[in-house]
Amino acid sequence: MTVPFDIAVFILLVLVCLALVRLVLGPTIADRAVAVDTVNTLVVAALIVLGVVYQQIIFIDVAIVYALLSFVSTLYVAKYIGGEL
Repeated sequence: MTVPFDIAVFILLVLVCLALVRLVLGPTIADRAVAVDTVNTLVVAALIVLGVVYQQIIFIDVAIVYALLSFVSTLYVAKYIGGEL
């Protein structure tokens, strides 16, 4: 039963690694900001999958809080890049 979830988490891990490559190689600050946001979104997805696998609601709660903090930090980074801060 957990084999499909293991595959899903592995695919998410590979995608996180690819986003980290973009984070390191990104030529502009905007590319790096998008890469960080992508990594955060993939981490939230992995937390939700792990919550389903282990049947623990705490993973979902942590994913919600993490997504909220990620969203707020993305807004601040966008304002900084736009020169409004």
